[in-house]
Amino acid sequence: MELIRMAEENEDWKDFLAPEAQKTLAELLNSAKRHKGAYMQAEDVKVAQLWTALVELKKQLDEMEKLQVKTEEPFRAIVEMGDVEKRRAIERVIRGMIRPEDESAEEATHKLVDSLMKF
Repeated sequence: MELIRMAEENEDWKDFLAPEAQKTLAELLNSAKRHKGAYMQAEDVKVAQLWTALVELKKQLDEMEKLQVKTEEPFRAIVEMGDVEKRRAIERVIRGMIRPEDESAEEATHKLVDSLMKF
């Protein structure tokens, strides 16, 4: 009985994590090692190590946000180009079906195209 209790006490809680979580945690702690000189000076080394790991996560998050900003603009332009082409295609189809001859029919065509653009 005492042997079981001792074995339980010696087990590392990280061993009970899912394998992908173990890998992620190991990578995070490894990236925090660059701050070892700082967190080893702390009164509570484990807490300081966690804070340095948070610093590393924040840096990664900032990098991802920068990448998102860079990629957002081209995708927005692609969507706008698609909307323009969609509008032209709808107008061609509607004009082919209705063939507006006066201003009221032209206005009705524009309203119909506008309502179809919502889909």
